[in-house]
Amino acid sequence: MEDHVYQQCINADCRADYAVDDVLFACRRCGSLLDVVYDWDKVNVPGSLAFFEQRWGTAGRDLVGRADYSGVWRFRELLPFARLEDIVTVGEGRTTLQQADRLGLDLNMKPGSLFLQYEGFNPSGSFKDNGMAAGFTMARRLGRRRVACASTGNTSASMAMFASMAAPAGEPSVQGIVFVGSGKIAFGKLSQTLDHGALTLQIDGDFDACMRRVLEMSDKLGIYLLNSLNPFRLEGQKTIMYRVLEGLDWQVPDWIIAPGGNLGNSSAFGKAFLELHHLGLVDRVPRLAIINASGANTLYDMVNERGLCWNAGRVDHDAIADHYRRMDETGQRARTVASAIEIGRPVNLTKALRALDVMDGVVRQIDDETILDHKAMVGRYGYSCEPASAASVAGLHLLLDEGVISKSERVVCVLTGHSLKDPDATVKYHTGIDVKAAKWPDPVPPTGKRSNHPVEVADDLAAICKAIGELAPEEAQGPRN
Repeated sequence: MEDHVYQQCINADCRADYAVDDVLFACRRCGSLLDVVYDWDKVNVPGSLAFFEQRWGTAGRDLVGRADYSGVWRFRELLPFARLEDIVTVGEGRTTLQQADRLGLDLNMKPGSLFLQYEGFNPSGSFKDNGMAAGFTMARRLGRRRVACASTGNTSASMAMFASMAAPAGEPSVQGIVFVGSGKIAFGKLSQTLDHGALTLQIDGDFDACMRRVLEMSDKLGIYLLNSLNPFRLEGQKTIMYRVLEGLDWQVPDWIIAPGGNLGNSSAFGKAFLELHHLGLVDRVPRLAIINASGANTLYDMVNERGLCWNAGRVDHDAIADHYRRMDETGQRARTVASAIEIGRPVNLTKALRALDVMDGVVRQIDDETILDHKAMVGRYGYSCEPASAASVAGLHLLLDEGVISKSERVVCVLTGHSLKDPDATVKYHTGIDVKAAKWPDPVPPTGKRSNHPVEVADDLAAICKAIGELAPEEAQGPRN
C-alpha cells in the first residue's frame, strides 16, 4: 500500500482500508461506498490556493504541459493519487465561472450575487469529463483496456470520447461498453456515444436496471467500471469546486446549488470542501442545496420526509433498503424530462448525506414544468443548458421564495451540461413539436411561461415588417407627392 494514498470504507463502524490499486467499488467487509483517502502530512500541498493561478492558460506537449492545460490536472497536488506518467487528459475542465447579473435580476437578486459554473464548455459538453479524466487515469495505471458504464447519456458520451482518445499511438485501443435503458437517453447524448465508437447495449429497463447489469458484468469479466460508484471519478469532479473558488478570487461563496441525480457531484463537492478546510486552504465551507426532479426524488424523500442523515458515518441502511423495497412493490420508477437526473436509486446516496452534513445542506424537489421554464429563463440570458442543469436555478428560485437564501448572498449554480445534449426537450418546449414521436403536422401548442414559438410569416416584405413590429418601407416614408 502506498504510504500517502489508499481507499477506505466510509462506514464509521467499519473503516476498512484497501490499497489504491485494489479494483473494488464497495467495501468487501460491509458493502459500503469507498473514499480515496490521503495522508496529507506526506503530500506536498501548496500553502495557498493562489499557487494554482500560475498554471492557468499554459500548455505544452510534454507531460507537465499537458497536465497544466487541464482544468483537472493543474490541481494535481489536491488529487495526489495520480502519477504524472499515467495522466489522461483531453483538455477537460477549461471552464470559467460566469457572473449572471441579468439572470439574477430576473430572480430579484442583487448584482454580483449570482454566478453560474457552466460545465457545458467541457469537450463532451458536460461535467462528466472532470471525473472521466480521473477515472481513465486510474484505468491506465491499472492497465485496463475495457471500460464500462450505465448511463442516462452524459456519462456514456464522456466515457466513449475518452475511450476513443485514451490510448497513445501504437498501443491497443480502449473499448468502451455502454448500458442504456430502453428509450431513456436523449438523442444528442446517444449520438456522441455512437459516434465515438462505444459498444452500446440497450437494456429493456431503466437506469437502475442498467446499473445492476453493468456491476454484474464488471465483476465477472474484469471490465473497469467508470460510473461514479468508482471513487476516483469523484476525485476529478472535486475540481469543479476549485475552479469556482478560482473564479471568485479564492473567496468562498455562500451557497453551491447542484442538480441531484446519481449524487456524484454533490458528494464530490462535499469531499472537496472537507479536505480544503482540513488543509487550511479555505476558512469556511459554503452551504449546499441539492435539487431533485420531483419525478426522481429519492434523496428529497429520504431526507425531508424520513429524516435520513449522515449520523457521523452511521447511516441507517435499513431505512434505505426499506424505501427501495417499497419502490419495487409499488412499481415506482424515476420519471422526469430532466433525463440526466432520472435516477431512482442514486449510488452515491450515502456520500451525498455526508456532503449535506459537511456543508449544512438542504434538499428540494422541482416539477418538470418549472424546470423547463427555468431552462428557458437561463437560455434567455445566454447560458444554454440541458433540463437537468436548470434544476439548480429553479431550486435557487424556490429557496429565495422560501427565504432560505437572501437576495444578497453569493450563490453559485452548477450548470452540468450544454443544451445541445437534449435539443428535443428545447424544441418541444418552444414549439410543441415532439421530435421523437415525429408529430410534425399537428404539434401541441406550447404552454411554457417562457416559450418562444416561431412565427409563421408569408414571403412578403410587408408581412415580415409587420411580424417584427416595423412599418413597411413605403409606409415609413409616407405618401409621395
